[in-house]
Amino acid sequence: MRRRKFIALIGSAAAAWPVVALGQQGQLMRRIGMLTNLSESDSEGRARDEAFITELRQLGWAEGVNLQIDRRITDGDAGLARQYAQELVVLAPEVILTTGSAGLVPLLQVTRTIPIVFTIVPDPVGAGFVDSLARPGGNATGFVQFEFGLSAKWLELLKEVAPDVTRVAVLREPGITAAIAQFAALQAVAPSLRIELVPLNFRDQADIERTVASFVRSPNDGMIVTSGPLAAVHRKTIIATAARHKLPAVYVSRFTALDGGLISYGPDFVDQYRRAARYVDRILKGEKPADLPVQAPTKYELVINLRTAKALGINLPPTLVARADEVIE
Repeated sequence: MRRRKFIALIGSAAAAWPVVALGQQGQLMRRIGMLTNLSESDSEGRARDEAFITELRQLGWAEGVNLQIDRRITDGDAGLARQYAQELVVLAPEVILTTGSAGLVPLLQVTRTIPIVFTIVPDPVGAGFVDSLARPGGNATGFVQFEFGLSAKWLELLKEVAPDVTRVAVLREPGITAAIAQFAALQAVAPSLRIELVPLNFRDQADIERTVASFVRSPNDGMIVTSGPLAAVHRKTIIATAARHKLPAVYVSRFTALDGGLISYGPDFVDQYRRAARYVDRILKGEKPADLPVQAPTKYELVINLRTAKALGINLPPTLVARADEVIE
């Protein structure tokens, strides 16, 4: 009897499989676009994509079943961002996820109707991307990168790590509004810390070694790496250059410390992609980006790489290590 019941159970389950498959095939395929600056071959790019896709799956969206995703990766290339923005708009997705101002600006230039969910965008109100954080008012909403005042904290951390530092290079991408604002915040606090700031502009990977080498003068030098698309794409080159010149450096993103940077302090950007998936879900279900408030970071992470500190010959204050959210040994 048990055997007959088992066979009957298997038979009924097998009969149900085609029904399930047909049900899946019959689902309406929804379409979204992604315009991002880091590919899946990049560890951070992969983490962001996985967080986004996993959260969508939890909300009932499965790529290839009821969701089609058109991805475009810029690797920090502004020309590609403009090209890919146009390509995605032609495909007419129901919503587009993008990263940073470098992705948002070209999208807003080619569409004011397709909903856009952005991540890691500095000051979207000041830049005119949205009317207000509470009520964006247009076709875009999403997640703020950080308050520019955070930049002052980077300089304070550098001084805490290397008290003898008196000259600090500020590695930045020219032409990016956020870079200007970050440098201004650093300038506001530099005099009280008795630090001379030296801006170093870079436009591509080749500029990094050249500009940093031209800056280095004494053991009392340090570096701040401001946030930007190229800084993320070329972070390993920046980290290696800082190590080669024995420069204590502070970064904004956790993934830079994981890749060998000395210290990072900033928001959890992977979590922004997780939360962005929830906004994409709400838009696919009928809500308007104009009514979804832009969200600012609520938590900042301090990550310290002790291996890098040891290589630089830096003895980190125990109190600093104790208050770190993550320590890499």
